[in-house]
Amino acid sequence: MHWQAVVLSMIGGMGLLLYGMYVLSDGLQKIAGKRLREALTQLTKNRLVAMGLGTLVTVMFQSSTATTVILVSLTSASIISLRQTLAVILGADIGTTITAQLIALKVTEISLPIVGVGATIIFFAKRHKYKRIGQVLIGFGLLFLGLKIMSDTMHPLRDDPMFGKLLLQMSDSPLLAMVVAAVFTFLVHSSAATIGIIMLLAMQHMITLESAVYLLFGANVGTAFTAVLSSLGSSRESQRVATAHLLFKVAGVLLFLPFVSVLAKVMSSLTSNAGFQVANVHTFFNIALAVLFAPFISQFARLLEIIVPEKKQPDTDVAPKYLDESLFNSPEVAIGMATKEIMHISDHVSDMTKHIYPLLKSYDPDLAEKMHQKENHIDSLATATNKYLTHLLRQPLTKDEFNKTMGLVHIVREYEYIGDIIEKNLMYKAESKYVNNLDFSAEGHKDIITMHNKILELLYIVNTAFATNSCMLAEKAKNLQEDIVDLEFRLRMSHIARMQRGSQETENTSFIHMDVVNAYLRMSEHMKNIAMALTDEVSCTWHDEALILTPPSEMWQVNGNGNGNGKQPSAGKTN
Repeated sequence: MHWQAVVLSMIGGMGLLLYGMYVLSDGLQKIAGKRLREALTQLTKNRLVAMGLGTLVTVMFQSSTATTVILVSLTSASIISLRQTLAVILGADIGTTITAQLIALKVTEISLPIVGVGATIIFFAKRHKYKRIGQVLIGFGLLFLGLKIMSDTMHPLRDDPMFGKLLLQMSDSPLLAMVVAAVFTFLVHSSAATIGIIMLLAMQHMITLESAVYLLFGANVGTAFTAVLSSLGSSRESQRVATAHLLFKVAGVLLFLPFVSVLAKVMSSLTSNAGFQVANVHTFFNIALAVLFAPFISQFARLLEIIVPEKKQPDTDVAPKYLDESLFNSPEVAIGMATKEIMHISDHVSDMTKHIYPLLKSYDPDLAEKMHQKENHIDSLATATNKYLTHLLRQPLTKDEFNKTMGLVHIVREYEYIGDIIEKNLMYKAESKYVNNLDFSAEGHKDIITMHNKILELLYIVNTAFATNSCMLAEKAKNLQEDIVDLEFRLRMSHIARMQRGSQETENTSFIHMDVVNAYLRMSEHMKNIAMALTDEVSCTWHDEALILTPPSEMWQVNGNGNGNGKQPSAGKTN
């Protein structure tokens, strides 16, 4: 027995199996994965629906780990709750068993023809839909080709005394079998590969079904342990999700350990096919976990919050809340997270815009310092978001995804420009007016209030258009900006008329007044650019106008004293 040849053949066969799973998964995701990923963000509170969705998504991904990565990010962003996540994980574990059922079909002899048919479809098909079907067939064929290579390699091992002795030791020691399977799964980062080997051993009659069950238990724990190690040093939500996965598996193994013999006898009575016996045990185990733990998800979530307590964050405004590069394999979700981060930025921009007129009217050094800090936060968040979007652009994206991402890059830049104008122009003018002990005329104050309120109205509409992806509001914002251009001209003429009348206050504050009005105008131009990015790049939606209402003006206007009610909604909280 040439062990070197055996090892190399096993590595090659496993490589083909894993690559086949990747190609199969990628093809399935292109066919239906986008809708399933989007569905994850709109989970209902119904646990059965959440579990079913978890099963479907994992069948498409061919990996519970990929599903878990998305769930961690959605939970971190507070889009779905930990309880909903736990229900999806239970469903995801069921989804992973489909791979074992495919392996049990034992269609290895036609693996090469399947690859040939898939390749033919890809080369000759005109439509992308058919090319994706061809990709699925190639992945399916490569998966079974890898299994065939491993099966052919294992066949001579039945007569090898050393290999037989090793298998005998594992049969006599269930704990050793579970540890070996868990460690192997951890090393290859794929429970499917481990389970494929277990099934091949069973189909070659090299191990009993009872031994296979112990190995299956180890593989299930091993894949969960991999997730726990990967979550160390990451967010608390990530650690909770990974810990939940491990606890589900360990608890399930402990519950079923006393009944391995009974389980093996039941599965043996259902079918004589050793491959299906192992696959059925794997499927039954994960379905049983879902049935056992689903009624106690709420209690389990509370337990996880105790085991993995929340960390206190010193300043959540500075750090990005939603950006997660592990989502790059799911561009639609990554784009959604970037969108929420930009809403976070727009919150700061709205706050700065709301407070600039009170600062112009009566300069307050403490308020000015807070606004400087707010602008620094905007710069920090914009830099992080731009970096995230730039990295996302390097991923394989569809044309629509690329356009949306580019649109978000432009929108981030425009929000940052608005913050810069407030800090570098308006705040500077407010301080200059204060230092030189100047004040606007009564009419000048009235004009600036008028301009300020129009800017607040425009910003509210732009933020709402962005948050709701509304073309109707984006067009409304463009029209309002044209009105602001006309307003700026009228206010400039009014200011010149006051100077001609010899108003001393107007003359003393002329440069400051004109610069303030002009700065507001430039802010409106950047807001218009955001609206244009929505209609030209982000592919906004034409909602029914009756569904999106502009709030009453008292929600965002300031009065003659420079005060408003402070309730201007941000993009993230629209009415």
